[in-house]
Amino acid sequence: MNMRTLMDAALALAKLEKEPEDTGIINEGEDIKRILMGVDMETTEIMLAKQLGFDAVVSHHPHTGSPDVNFAKVMDIQIDRMMDFGVPINRAQKALRKKQSSVERGSHAGNYDRTASAAKLLNMPYMNIHLPADLIGEREIQSYLDEKFADQPKAKLKDVIEALNEIEVYKNALASPVIRVGRDNDYAGRIAVLFAGGTNGGSDVYKAYFNEGIGTIIAMHCPEDVKNAVEEQNIGNVIVAGHMPSDSIGLQQIAAKWRSMGVEVVTTAGIL
Repeated sequence: MNMRTLMDAALALAKLEKEPEDTGIINEGEDIKRILMGVDMETTEIMLAKQLGFDAVVSHHPHTGSPDVNFAKVMDIQIDRMMDFGVPINRAQKALRKKQSSVERGSHAGNYDRTASAAKLLNMPYMNIHLPADLIGEREIQSYLDEKFADQPKAKLKDVIEALNEIEVYKNALASPVIRVGRDNDYAGRIAVLFAGGTNGGSDVYKAYFNEGIGTIIAMHCPEDVKNAVEEQNIGNVIVAGHMPSDSIGLQQIAAKWRSMGVEVVTTAGIL
């Protein structure tokens, strides 16, 4: 098994035809039999994998090379997601622009060669899979909540929290789902699950959803400035499902796919 075959299997699972900008093979490898896979896999984890006899390392978050530098570009998929919920394309683009520009400036200044050079010096095959895993998780949770509340127009935020906690990965997480904007008895309204697209789109993106009738956004995380801005908008609610458990949904499915192909996959570093 080689890295290309493994990557293609992950892309197919996420219904993607090619690698998005935040995903890539950094160090190629052949005859892969044992993989160490985690949410954040950097030099320390690569050294651990080498010591434990693994054949390859897979990180979820990009810490190296082109996927790190070009991270902001993958945020364009958020425009498509906004359009799915009725936001006009021009408004979606403008709503995203501020946060996307900020992310691009941050990525440009990063030490993108640090982990890549470690993997190459240790001769350890290495790749990261970000958007594909997030898309898998986003679609699964959106479908689950759509079905769960299809005939419950007056579902409340506490009902959504309860529904999320019925899912094993959330039920067992230390950082479990929590309401960040809104109260237990507030009506949820239409729900949008926003896990994919690089990172949180910011308060302008959230407002674009709320203006199109979304009542509650389910996110992996919600920075303090976004939380405060949404509270001031006084339009919609925000539930944070939790970063590590939400990432784990797609990553566990990818790991299961690779195992079905005959590869041993050990999950660590944030995968629940």
